[in-house]
Order: sequence, then structure tokens, then C-alpha cells
Amino acid sequence: MSQPALKDSLLESGTTAFRGRVNMTLKQTEAWRPPLFSPAQTRISRWQAALRRYFDIQAASGWRDLSAVLPKLAGTLLDVGCGAQPFRILLNPAVHYVGIDTEEAKVHFGYEVPNTIYFSGDTWPVENDSVDSVLCTETLEHVFDTRIFVAQAARVLKTGGNLLLTVPFSARWHFIPHDYWRFTPSSLRLLLEEQGFDRVRVYARGNACTVACYKWMALLLRLLIPQNAKGGIKLLLRSIGTLTVPIFILLAVVANLSLRGEGGDDCLGYTAFAVRSARVNGAGSL
Repeated sequence: MSQPALKDSLLESGTTAFRGRVNMTLKQTEAWRPPLFSPAQTRISRWQAALRRYFDIQAASGWRDLSAVLPKLAGTLLDVGCGAQPFRILLNPAVHYVGIDTEEAKVHFGYEVPNTIYFSGDTWPVENDSVDSVLCTETLEHVFDTRIFVAQAARVLKTGGNLLLTVPFSARWHFIPHDYWRFTPSSLRLLLEEQGFDRVRVYARGNACTVACYKWMALLLRLLIPQNAKGGIKLLLRSIGTLTVPIFILLAVVANLSLRGEGGDDCLGYTAFAVRSARVNGAGSL
């Protein structure tokens, strides 16, 4: 049997063995997607955002970490992949905030927010050595070439400037198909140091208990907010979901309490901090 024929035979055999299962590379959208975030510009919207964060554990974990750091920053902060700019309200009013996002943000992610600079390509519309801090929250997993992305952060930061980065870990595949990577502390350190950052610190957001609660809440949300069901099926799912509300609230309480504990190897995601070192020849120099 020729080699090409052998390959065809194996492919056919595999296709038969996996009959009934979806080839995930063909997926173009999610079966269920949580509502998008909105800019918190009024007192009511801020209360709504706070309530959502209590039940959106992924968002709550990032907020918990960044709320301890962002109010202390000064100078110019560049928020890359800013989306709805949810962390802007944490900044000191004296900070000069600049939010940028890709031109595909509306089509791929549903965000089109005023006071955001939208750009195309890999080069950020920001001058060299011009910002004191770069903030990048839950964005790196959507970037195809992460080395170029981090090199851009190194380019625009002043020497000694701060990079604040959050990434998901135990999180579902989202904004399909524009979700490419999951990062570990090892990969984050390698990526950042390769592009000229040092003093890299990576902290886990949550632990196995947090992840377990998060996964159960995600299952119950599909009952509480069914998106693809219609008519009687949708009503039935909501009726069943209503019965699970006490369980949903209890899981949220436990999950939020677990965020106060030590981060674990199985976690919702990571928060990373790094400092732009003096420019040297190599991948990080421009």
C-alpha cells in the first residue's frame, strides 16, 4: 500500500471511530455566550457591574487583583484590547488613560466604545517610550502572534514601565474561532523575558474549589439564560433554572470566598506583572 493510500485509510478509520462528534476546527460560534460588558459610566451601571462581578467569577477574580494595583498608578496608562474599558474606573483621575483595540473588535467581539482608538495590523498607534503602564486584560489569548504583541508593549513603555496582564486558564473556548491560546506561568515568564521584561511575577486567580464552582455555575446559567432554545423548550429550561437559583447563589458565595485563599495549580487564570528593563539588543529591542 502506498504511503498516501495508507494516510487516507487511517483518516477514514478515524472518521468512523469519531462518528457523531464535531470536528471542532469547523466551529464558528459558541453554543452559549455570556452578555457583553458595558462601560460603567453612571452610578446605576456601576452597581450593575459590581453585581455582575459577584456572579461572574472570572471577571471577579481579575477585578480583585487589579483593584489592588491600578489605583496606585500614575502617568499615562495604555489599555490594550480595552473592550468596554471596565477597569478604567479604578484609576486615579490624574492618570492619562488611553484605550486601544483592533478594528475587528466589533465584528469579532461585539465591542465598539467611544473614546477608544481602533487600529489595524500588528503595530499599535502609540509612540515609542511614551507610556508608563500597559494594561492588557483577557486579551492575549485572542492574539495570533503573541511575541509581536508583547514586543509592542516593550516598544511603547518607558524603561522601568509596568506591564499588567491577565489571561484565562480554566476557561471555556470563547469568542470562537478567535481564541487561540492558554498560558501557564512558565510560558508567560518565557514570553515576557524574551521581549525585554524582567521582575516577572505571575499569580493564580483562584484554586480548584473556585474552578469547580465556576463550572457548575456555567452549567446552571445555560438553564437560567437559554440562548438557542425556542418556544416551550426555552420556557421549560427557564423554569428548571429558576429552581436552581439558591444553588447558583451558594456557588457564587463559595467561589468568591475561595478567591481569598491561596491560588492553586488549577485556577481560573493568571495575573502577571512585569517591568520594562533597559533596552538591549535582541528580540525586545526595536
